[in-house]
Amino acid sequence: MKFRNFVAVFLVIIFGISEMNAQSYELGKVTVAELKEKENPKDTTAPATILFKKAKTIFTYNKDRGFSANHVYEFKIKIYKKEGLKWADQKVRFYIGYETLNQDLLEFSNAVTYNLENGSIVKTKLDNQGTFKKKVNKFWNEKTITLPNVKVGSIIEYKYVLKSENIVKLPDFDFQYDIPVRYFEYKTDIPEFYIYKTLLIGTRKIETDSKITSGNQSFNDEYNRSSSISYKQISAFYSGKDIPALTKEPYVDNIDNYRGSIQHELERVRYPDQPVKDYALTWEGVATNIFKSENFGKELNDKAFLLDDVKRLLANVDSLTERLNIIFKFVQNKMNWNEVNDYYTDKGVKKAYADQTGNVAEINFILINMLKVAGIDANPVLVSTVENGVPVYPTRTGFNYVIAAAEIDGKQTLLDASRKFTYPGILPLNVLNWKGRLIKNDGTSKEINLEPTTTSKEFSNLVVKVDHLGKIEGKIRIQRTDYDAYDFRIENVEKNQESYLEKLEGRLGDLKVSNYNIENKKNNLQDPVVETFSFTSDNKADIIGGKIYLNPLLFFTRSKNPFNQEIRQMPVCFVYPSQEKININIDIPEGYEVESLPSPIRILLEDKQGIYVFNIVKDGNKIQISSSKEINSSIFAADSYGALKDFYQKMIMSQNEKIVLKKI
Repeated sequence: MKFRNFVAVFLVIIFGISEMNAQSYELGKVTVAELKEKENPKDTTAPATILFKKAKTIFTYNKDRGFSANHVYEFKIKIYKKEGLKWADQKVRFYIGYETLNQDLLEFSNAVTYNLENGSIVKTKLDNQGTFKKKVNKFWNEKTITLPNVKVGSIIEYKYVLKSENIVKLPDFDFQYDIPVRYFEYKTDIPEFYIYKTLLIGTRKIETDSKITSGNQSFNDEYNRSSSISYKQISAFYSGKDIPALTKEPYVDNIDNYRGSIQHELERVRYPDQPVKDYALTWEGVATNIFKSENFGKELNDKAFLLDDVKRLLANVDSLTERLNIIFKFVQNKMNWNEVNDYYTDKGVKKAYADQTGNVAEINFILINMLKVAGIDANPVLVSTVENGVPVYPTRTGFNYVIAAAEIDGKQTLLDASRKFTYPGILPLNVLNWKGRLIKNDGTSKEINLEPTTTSKEFSNLVVKVDHLGKIEGKIRIQRTDYDAYDFRIENVEKNQESYLEKLEGRLGDLKVSNYNIENKKNNLQDPVVETFSFTSDNKADIIGGKIYLNPLLFFTRSKNPFNQEIRQMPVCFVYPSQEKININIDIPEGYEVESLPSPIRILLEDKQGIYVFNIVKDGNKIQISSSKEINSSIFAADSYGALKDFYQKMIMSQNEKIVLKKI
């Protein structure tokens, strides 16, 4: 079962009384016992603990702007260890990039540090000079505070208020962090005019209570007279205790996909005596709204300025596939990404083309428009990048990126020309994030699977000689295809050869590398990256009692299982299917013969999602070894963790069996 089924559990608002025992959690109420506490009794490794997090969302009314949302947050945090001191620094971002709304406002207050000195509680307040604001980019600002006099044993408290006219997407309320949370509560009072889709992210069970109450807002009318409106509202209360830390695990795409969180997105507005307005009920509605934007649909019809260049590029080229490749390479080489992700254009495709610089949307819209001029069916695909999370329900705010999809003879190819080492069918790694949404000219849409189906391969061939002292020397050829090649390029293309070889020698166990050569590092991107080099090593064999002991896979031997936790909280993400194949021919030193060889082995995961095969034979004075590991699924659900861990453990045990050579 795919992990996405576990990402979001739809939270139905349950009418009833919460069983959570009432307890007072207020700022300013710090006890000597709390300050004396040396560790979290339920997680002694925790460097700090959030003693409580409280929040509430309430709506206010203004005759000019209508309803706005006010989000109030209060934190109380205990510091146990030096590693927990980082919690003294608090940063909160707020949005400023609205077109029709005023920018969000954020203010910190009640920032206090408590310490125990000579048995008495000492209180240190943050002064007005301790708050800093900086501009992150044209869309976001950030405010920062640093709590004063924080040390191991301190308790810190602070409060902030976020005021926003954006009621389409309320801020996510996170209740799970990389330290434990002892208690949290979140209250919302939402006027009956707004219907939100509410989701619980993660797997933690929480308490809920919801009821219909009366709401009232006072405001000054157009004549500056005091007036008011009354309405019904849904008052909801969410709470929980003893939320464990969200610990980092290997092979996780974005840990925030699994963080305990309560999310709200506006689904429908229904004012009295007005038509109901849908916001994000269906994917079709989402697609239609996005396409209607001038910075989206209109830009996909601006093609006239590209006609001459397309005609010049495709003179005497009839094959649609060849046309696609030529246009892709042209756009990729001409355009430079300004490192802004968006599915809306900023300055527009025409100006971006003239400047040869643009955001993701501008570059890929230019690509789409040129493909259309060339007679190729091409459409945009909305994407949420890995770091942006997974849009598990119809949403306009969940996407932050757009790529292209081209269809030739019924075969669809995904493209992104904003990066320099992609090519048709190979996307940036952070774009490989579950599903995208293809939008057509008529505003309809369909789901697109972004997970690669082609297996990326890394093949290594070695010819090795071993002498009577256990020294090895040989030659190696490593070939990488598809995403393995792309990953290699983005990781290493900017490194000079000397620096790269130094790291390569270290990674392979302090080899000495010579005669190094590489093909297709920067060019011929659709061809494999091929490395060849010679090597020597004095530390790959052990001589004990006149016998030579050798790992069959030499420096490719795995010694540590990456999956060493007893229980896995999150799915395992390998990003793309892969195959690692190693062939080794070893010359036995003169005067020696084989005493014993490791046993061949074949290990299978369910449905052949993982396959490991190891074979070894003696042929005269040579030993021939072949090893193949296949991971045939990008994602493994958390409940497959045990089988995956066992798969790797058996593979490692096999690789660490020794070849034993004895004197004749």
